[in-house]
Amino acid sequence: MGLSGIEIFKKLPKTNCGKCGVPTCLAFAMKLATGQAELDACPDISDDVKEEIGEASAPPVRTVVIGTGDRAVKLGGETVLFRHEKRFENPPAFTLFLSDKMDEAEITSRLKKFNDTVYERVGVVLRPELVAIKAESGDASKFGALVEKVCNETDAGLVLMNEDADALSLVAKGCSNRKPLLYAANKDNFEAIGNLAKEISCPLAVKGNNLEELSEVSEKLIAMGLKDLVLDSGARTAKQALEDQIIIRRFALLKKFKPFGFPTIVFPCDMADNLMKETMIACQMVAKYGGVIVMSEIEGHSVFPLLLASMNIFTDPQRPMAVEQKIYEIGATNESSPVLITGNFSLTYFIVSGEVDSSRVPSYLLIKDTEGLSVLTAWAAGKFAADTIAIFVKKSGIEEKVKHRKLVIPGYLATISGELEEELPDWEILIGPREASYLPVYLKQWSAD
Repeated sequence: MGLSGIEIFKKLPKTNCGKCGVPTCLAFAMKLATGQAELDACPDISDDVKEEIGEASAPPVRTVVIGTGDRAVKLGGETVLFRHEKRFENPPAFTLFLSDKMDEAEITSRLKKFNDTVYERVGVVLRPELVAIKAESGDASKFGALVEKVCNETDAGLVLMNEDADALSLVAKGCSNRKPLLYAANKDNFEAIGNLAKEISCPLAVKGNNLEELSEVSEKLIAMGLKDLVLDSGARTAKQALEDQIIIRRFALLKKFKPFGFPTIVFPCDMADNLMKETMIACQMVAKYGGVIVMSEIEGHSVFPLLLASMNIFTDPQRPMAVEQKIYEIGATNESSPVLITGNFSLTYFIVSGEVDSSRVPSYLLIKDTEGLSVLTAWAAGKFAADTIAIFVKKSGIEEKVKHRKLVIPGYLATISGELEEELPDWEILIGPREASYLPVYLKQWSAD
């Protein structure tokens, strides 16, 4: 953030009214400075002061939104070069490339794969986010028809790729309610396409043949009053794209160079002759520092690893990944199914649930909130102790789901079994294996008994 909490406090009304949900204006200012509150929460700030604080405290890489509603994609908002310094804010948007030169069957097939590619991990929905539609045929009607088809068949965000301002205007105005990214303003057409972006309030991609040209066009668009820009350095090789991405981020963060203070768009689809190479380049762009990553195809075997890499890189390193505290039913559970319990560290959950699933023994897995700590760490911190486990079991509702009263605890927590039996006198506490890999054998023995 550009302003400290004290600097922000000096500009607040200092009424300590509490309408923002924080008792004092000073506390609210501190939250603003750390990104834990929004300016709009204070009803007494004038528009002039709001704009002043907003501009001064904005991150060096501007946050840009493409799309609307549930499928809106946030890009940028970055404040650090390396995630260990703080965290990366908004993950990249993996984007399907379509051309109006493709035949109908191919377009339909690619769109179907795009729509069907949805995964859930740690309660987070992972999916490709945008569809890039490029005018390559030279026929404005074909471009318009393809955009209409995509709008009808998916609610994803759009990237409209046409450097002919007139042709782009005809299509963009028809779907401006979807807030597409307009691609692209260059040194020759920036004024016409810049005015179009202002008119329909859509984000605009800026393209240069090199970084110097990119900065010049970006600066001119900023002078026109455009704020929501996405940068394309023009690089179409992996090496040059990587160098450009790093230079853009470093200039934005370290030198506060406004023309580069925006998220970027990269095209791995133009940098490789096969999907595997393209995927490797895309993974490089996830780490350094692509915003919109355009892929020639969306295939599960290539995009799923990219989505996982993105999720891991953009997870706050200072906060453990955790799953929701609740009962997870694995398989076709019934009243005789085993009941196991563990903590909510996401890695623990995925390993344990995976082994339970592979056992083919339908089971109830109780996940207790341990603030994302692993089992032994949570036990040592008092967050996975007998008394807290007992309270969770009693309130979870598991007693209504099973007729038996047998609870399997992790093998490393054998020392608390006696205490837990005192806390849960109606339950028999069973010691599970120390390693999750032994769960399939353990559960099969349970079902045999």
